[in-house]
Parts: sequence; structure tokens; C-alpha cells
Amino acid sequence: MNPLAPVDLRSDTVTRPTPEMRRAMAEAEVGDDVYGEDPTINRLQERVAELLGKEAALFVASGTMGNQLCVRTHTRPGDQVLIHEGGHVLNFEGGSAAALSGVQLLPLPGANGLFGPEAVRRAVLPRQEHFHRSSLVVVENTHNRAGGTIWPEDAIAAVASAARETGLRLHMDGARLWNAHVATGVAPARYAGWADSVSVCFSKGLGAPVGSVIAGSADFIAEARFHRKKYGGAMRQVGILGAACLYALDHHVERLAEDHANAALLADRLAQVPDLEIPHPVQSNIVIVELAGMGLAAGDIVALLAEAGVLAGVADHTRVRFVTHLDVSTKQVTWAADTAAAVLSKAGIAHARE
Repeated sequence: MNPLAPVDLRSDTVTRPTPEMRRAMAEAEVGDDVYGEDPTINRLQERVAELLGKEAALFVASGTMGNQLCVRTHTRPGDQVLIHEGGHVLNFEGGSAAALSGVQLLPLPGANGLFGPEAVRRAVLPRQEHFHRSSLVVVENTHNRAGGTIWPEDAIAAVASAARETGLRLHMDGARLWNAHVATGVAPARYAGWADSVSVCFSKGLGAPVGSVIAGSADFIAEARFHRKKYGGAMRQVGILGAACLYALDHHVERLAEDHANAALLADRLAQVPDLEIPHPVQSNIVIVELAGMGLAAGDIVALLAEAGVLAGVADHTRVRFVTHLDVSTKQVTWAADTAAAVLSKAGIAHARE
């Protein structure tokens, strides 16, 4: 096997802290965050609130916790939440919106992870005793299941306007908002300005080992902090983790452009495989390939790729996901692209002969 292998493209969560990040963690000034006395976490929260143009922010253990705290704080049991049919909150958070907040999620269709203002208006039922109450819209930027596609600011603005008209609030799942910012040049605060709450992640593209932050008004964050305690998410000397996030903000944001370029390189090579489709535009660091036209199953191909030294993930029955990140170089991605293309071509030929 090539000395570059294995090349792990399963997710941008597989990165390991750099030596410099580990040093920052080891040297972090800490205190008891339950008492609000961890200076490193306080700095992180203040900095993220400023970056997102919000009054306050709160450190949480994961993106799922951040999203679910926002859902819980915006809603009451029995409410309905509008979300894209491929949204992370709907598909990849263990049913926690129903289990923890008692809300219903209404999937909205739309190409490339986006839906429009009319979809919101149509979904909101009259305020009558017969009907549930719609209270929240969730948008995901970038959209994971749609291949890292980016919500344009005008599209978010239109949905936000429809939400306001119908009495709903807007939450932005911005786990990869840093990618959207680097890819477009739009400031995070510009994107976040249309939302009542925002979650951002540090353990994906930014390479920190743990952590997300949610942001909103001071009153909203105070309420979310209360729910964080109930969810078991209040931690003590958590500045050790906050230091990694601060380091990531200083050193790992602008370099996301490298991941985007590597994803484009990978997509260009895979697009040459006969009958393989790339169903979503590659705008950031995620590449999804559709194998239905080749008659192949994603699980079988992922196993074959792993044998060849390329680790990828199953996105659906016939879709495979590749994610570029901090721990894979252009040289590694180039080798992985050529290897994956060869594996897929061979598998496609073999299937055609059956």
C-alpha cells in the first residue's frame, strides 16, 4: 500500500490537535465555569458573540447539544419546527428534538439543502385550537447532507423575512459556518444577523478536539444556560477545551480555503468516472458521489475503498461522502482521488459485466 495511506476522508471531525494547539490547552488559565469563573471560556464566549454580532454566547460540548439547546429554548412541547428534509437536526441528532423538547419536525423539500420563503409560509397553519403551533425555522449553513452547499445571504434573508411575517424565530445550524465565510467572504456576523440564534462548531473544520458555541440575545443565552444544566452540559475547568477553540480561531479559519481547493480537486477527478454523478455543487469541503447510475451500493464501495487505503463514509444507500480537512494534504488528496477513481471504475466495469 502507498505510504500516504490510509487517507481518512470520512469527516472533518477526525482531526487531531496540532502540537501548538495542545500547548495552548496545557497552558490555559482555568476556573469553575459553572460559577462563570473560567477566564478562557469567558474570552471564547465573548469573542464568538462579537464575531457573530450577538449579545452573548455559550460554550457547549457538541454541535448536537448546541442545536438542541436552541430548539428547546425557542419552543415549547407540541410545537412544530420547520427544517430542510436533509437537515442535521432532523436526521443526525438521535431524535433528540422529540425526546428532549417534545417538538415535531416538519421536513421541507428543496434543492441542495435550501428551501424558500413560500415553503415556510405554506407550512405555517392558522393559530387555532385544532392545529399545532409552528414556532421555529432551522437553516443549516453549510448543508452537510447536500454536500457542503452554502446558503446565499439573500436566500437566508428571504426565509428570515417569511419567518418574521408568520411569527416564527430562526435558528442557524452553523456547524460549518466558518467554511461558508471563507468560501464566500461574507462575514459570519452577516450570516448570523438574520438568525435569532446560531450554533458554530470547532471540532469539525477548525480541528479542535471538542466544542461548539451558541449565540443569541443575552436573555436567550441565559435561558439556554439553564437548559444546558438540565442536559448535563455544565462543566467545570473547561478552559482547557476553550483554549483549543481560541487557538483554532486564530490559526485554522483562513486555511479552510485549502480544504475547499482539495475538495474541488477530488470532485474533478471522481467526476471522470463513467456513470458516477456528483449531485451537489462542491462549494466547500464536502464531496458526495451518487452511485445509482453505476448500480453500486455505497456500503460495498466504502469497504472496497478502505481496502485500497481511502476511508470514506456512507451518506445514503447509493451515496458516498468524502470530506477534506486539516489533517490531509493536497498530495494525499490527489493520491486518494486517483485511487478512489480507479476503485470506482473497476467496480462499475465489474457490475456491468454481471
